[in-house]
Amino acid sequence: MSKRLLLIGPPGAGKGTQAARLTERLGIPAISTGDIFRENVKNQTPLGKEAKRYMDAGEYVPDELTNALVRSRLSEPDAAEGFMLDGYPRTKDQVVELDGILADAGTQLDAVVLIEADHDELVARLHRRAVEQGRSDDTEDVIRHRLEVYAEQTAPLIDIYRDRGLLVSVDGLGAVDEVTERILAGLGVK
Repeated sequence: MSKRLLLIGPPGAGKGTQAARLTERLGIPAISTGDIFRENVKNQTPLGKEAKRYMDAGEYVPDELTNALVRSRLSEPDAAEGFMLDGYPRTKDQVVELDGILADAGTQLDAVVLIEADHDELVARLHRRAVEQGRSDDTEDVIRHRLEVYAEQTAPLIDIYRDRGLLVSVDGLGAVDEVTERILAGLGVK
């Protein structure tokens, strides 16, 4: 069974929701760089203060900060038998870094789950989330910019993982339970 997974998809596609559900079903930790950054911002750590500048502008946090964070997190004992990455890698350079992190640990990704969703639905979802959660990083201009950055920098990773035979594409629209079941079926989990 797939135990080392990556969730990929545009902002608002439901990656965080699905990561939480899937990790519970699969018994592996969800590792979300966005959550880790927001926690650091909330606690006003040095990393958080630096990350906040980028997050508030809708930009990606620079690779060197993100890579160090992910390397450290993947070395923790709860990730030894598997994990679900959400929000990393986001660039081709981060793919290379993740390959190195995993190679150093003598392992590799088992599957990459692509959650796809309509652009207009994503904007609507992100607006709702901003209101419900009071996220300062989800203004309309920032949302649109984040979707542009995703299309430019992260969408090309889909082809990399498709070429490696790791990509499992699922429709992210519909009831949360339905999307979860689509993903599990795509991973061959019953």
